[in-house]
Formats: sequence, C-alpha cells, structure tokens
Amino acid sequence: MKLKFSKMHGLGNDFVVLDGVRQRVDLSPEKLRYLADRNFGIGCDQILLVEKTEQAAVDFRYRIFNADGGEVEQCGNGARCFVRFVHEQGLTDKRQIRVETMRGIIEPRLEGDGNVTVDMGEPRFRPAEIPFLADDDVIIHLLDVADETLETTVVSMGNPHAVQVVDDVDTHPVGEHGPLIERHERFPKRVNAGFMQIVDGHHIKLRVYERGSGETLACGTGACAAAVAGIRRGLLESPVRVATRGGELNIAWGGPGRPVLMTGPAVTVFEGEIEL
Repeated sequence: MKLKFSKMHGLGNDFVVLDGVRQRVDLSPEKLRYLADRNFGIGCDQILLVEKTEQAAVDFRYRIFNADGGEVEQCGNGARCFVRFVHEQGLTDKRQIRVETMRGIIEPRLEGDGNVTVDMGEPRFRPAEIPFLADDDVIIHLLDVADETLETTVVSMGNPHAVQVVDDVDTHPVGEHGPLIERHERFPKRVNAGFMQIVDGHHIKLRVYERGSGETLACGTGACAAAVAGIRRGLLESPVRVATRGGELNIAWGGPGRPVLMTGPAVTVFEGEIEL
C-alpha cells in the first residue's frame, strides 16, 4: 500500500499529515509507530489524519496519533498545521474552518500574515474532566514525584496537562521528572507535563514532556495550559507570549467561560509517498 503524506511542523513540533478524504487510511498502531520512527520511517512527534465529518456545520474530522501509536484528544500545533494543509491541498477555500476532534469542535483561522489562530475552546479544571484523581477542585495540587512534592495546576485543553512553575527551564530535570509525571498513578489516562518559567506578567518560557511522544520542541495545548494556569494563579495576565525551544506562541484567555485563543506559525516541509 502506498500512502501520500505531507511533513509539517509548528515551531519544530513535527507531524506527518495524511489526507483521509481522498485516500483510504486505516493504520494499525504498529504502522503508526513505523511512520513516526525517525530512523526507519518518516519521523514525527504526531501523525495527523484529515477525514470527512458527519456532523452538520462542521468541515472536517481531525484525528491525532502520538509517536507511540496511541490516539489522543487534541494537539494545538497540529491544529494550525491542519488548516494550512487543507488549504494547500485544495480541500477547502475557507480561511476559517470548524473541525471535529475527539473532545469537541475547534475553529482554526488562517491569518493574512500567514500565522494561524485557533479557538481552542474553554479550559477545564475539574479533576474528573482531566482526568485526575483528587477530592478537591483547587488551583494547586500537590504531587509526589521522585521524593519531591511538586505544586501543580491540572487543566484540560481537550487533553490533560499538569503545569508547574520552575526557576529555570533550561536546567530543570525535565528528562527525569517528565516521564514520572506523565505516568503518575493519579492520572488514569496519563498526562502532558509542563515546566513553566515566568519571565514577567506577559511572558513565559516553557518546556513540555508530551504524553506518548517525550519532550518536543513546542506544544500548542501545553502553551495554552501553561498560560491559563499562570493566569488562574494570578501570576500572569492575558495575552501571554510563550517561548518554547522551537519558537514563540501567543496565547489569549479572557477568563472563566471564555475560549483560549492560540496564534502561531504552521510550515510545510515536504510532500512524499511511502510504501507500507
């Protein structure tokens, strides 16, 4: 079976994007892992699949698979690449589209300057919605990790995040703590671990250890979760400039009951065809 694909990235968070509208795509977890493998396959953090939707007033269905072959609910950098992909492939001429994801509808918009803004919906904080095992709905939860007790804010941006404030993201042991937080017993579906350094009230540095992929150069939902967590804790004010190792995103959130807006670039690297 031959499969056409596009290789794309958002701030270095890279994707293999598949058109499931004009070709049949039915991949096992093994085949997904092969596509994501940087030595034997194409190589990526996530695989994005564009499909037709059966929902009224919705343009496409958006499915996301991590490098380990598991399907996940949401990917912010991928959402920006998604809208650029469907434009470049001639699947739509709309600059703003409505897209069905596993956790609801998102609305990415292609801006005049080439950036993409995505309405990521409202953040969720109740532990049951993350999901996170806790009795209290509080802003800061204490999490025991590697003989330390970490202060974390848990939030869902369609996928689960645990965000902590650190003194220096460059020297923090992300590689050690990330996998321990990801698979912590209090997160039944695992979690993305965010490490946020506050530069000032409108600027943070961020590293994210992503569930099923490891640390990536950028994480769109992670940037949203970090900004929202900082605003909710009174440490930040909207809008927030998020500096990742792959570049910068701008995040705006007007508070409870309002959606999170994420703006940043999306780039096509190359197109190809692979034999499976």
